[in-house]
Amino acid sequence: MTTLLLLLLATLFLLNVPIAMAIGAATMLVFALSGPTNLMVAVSRMYAGADSFPLMAVPLFMIAGQVMEAGGISRRLVAFAESLVGWLPGGLAAVSIVSSMFFGGISGSAAADTAAVGGMLIPAMARNGYPRGFAGAVQAAGGSIGVIIPPSIPMIVFGYLTGASIGKLFAAGILPGVLMGLSLIGMTVLLAKRQGLAAVTAPEPFSARKILSTGRRAVFALGAPAIILGGILGGVFTATESAAVAVIYALFIGFVVHRELRLKALPKLFINASITAGVTMFIITQATAFSWLLTIEQIPQSISAELLSFAHSPVTLLLLLNLILIVAGTFVETTAALILLVPVMTPLLPSLGIDLIHLGAIVVTNLAIGMLTPPMGICLIVSCGIANTRLADISLRVLPFLLVLLVDLLLISFWSPLTTWLPTLTG
Repeated sequence: MTTLLLLLLATLFLLNVPIAMAIGAATMLVFALSGPTNLMVAVSRMYAGADSFPLMAVPLFMIAGQVMEAGGISRRLVAFAESLVGWLPGGLAAVSIVSSMFFGGISGSAAADTAAVGGMLIPAMARNGYPRGFAGAVQAAGGSIGVIIPPSIPMIVFGYLTGASIGKLFAAGILPGVLMGLSLIGMTVLLAKRQGLAAVTAPEPFSARKILSTGRRAVFALGAPAIILGGILGGVFTATESAAVAVIYALFIGFVVHRELRLKALPKLFINASITAGVTMFIITQATAFSWLLTIEQIPQSISAELLSFAHSPVTLLLLLNLILIVAGTFVETTAALILLVPVMTPLLPSLGIDLIHLGAIVVTNLAIGMLTPPMGICLIVSCGIANTRLADISLRVLPFLLVLLVDLLLISFWSPLTTWLPTLTG
């Protein structure tokens, strides 16, 4: 059964069948061949995969992100980001990264982060003389950290798979997300100086008055991540409850405070969010049955044993896992990668010498970098479409950003306080 399952999966991948359909078809066929009544077992496992209270946070955060963008929150966050870093060399590019960090604290999705902020700032950078390839690369890099800065949909899925506290996982992503954002800003300024991009615009000088002014207008926008994180870390509500609060807060700000949200716009926003959430949940249902079959066949334990026989030290093992995760993040949809790989990695925790929360931060950081890695990184593809440029051009320009994020990944992997300090404060 194991051989048949893996052969079917490899064949369907080679035939370019979508990931979720390939996983589901291979699983169902193996179940059917092992006995017709087992098909009901497969269906029940799929249903159980979606029947989860923590996973209710996924569609709710997606709805919150859609409503906040339509309600004028994104524009105010960009204006505030511009006042903070717009005066730097290559300031508009730095603004795109800071804006992505802010929006990542709302949407929980790297692709949504890249599309929402990139839709505003990539054309703005192009109008101001930045090469489209550079503008797309900067935005893809900034958008990729949207799944690290909480709330994070991949962290919700990781918590669902492992039983880890989602609140602690969110806390573990804060410092790594800030570190990666600051590193990307530093690389952006360096590239702007070296490539002569610092002079393509005439940014306004640093102004504390402008920061106060734009900050005052963005205070309600910044209140969203503050409420979400404060409520979870303070034990006021769970991650799922915080997602529901985020939706209500977004509706209140859009209708009452900013008054930019229209009632007739809600059906389209809800439909768009539901389609995206539906795709994610469909992947989860298929991958859950597949993962259950793997567990029955003890495939994760076999793979873990092989990895342990190959890597003779925790350092080598962790480096090997990082490599596997980055490759998976490049070619496999994030949720599917989590469900397929996490069961293999959790038995390795004693050999790695790290705890479950630290592993969650490492896994999600790797998958985020995979979203930026050519040729199939989703953030790269989204930015390429918005920038209307060749994938080869944007892929070449993203390499310096990849390099600095890989350095950050090593720091996150091997210096545990970066990910474990804040979770310990939450109790």
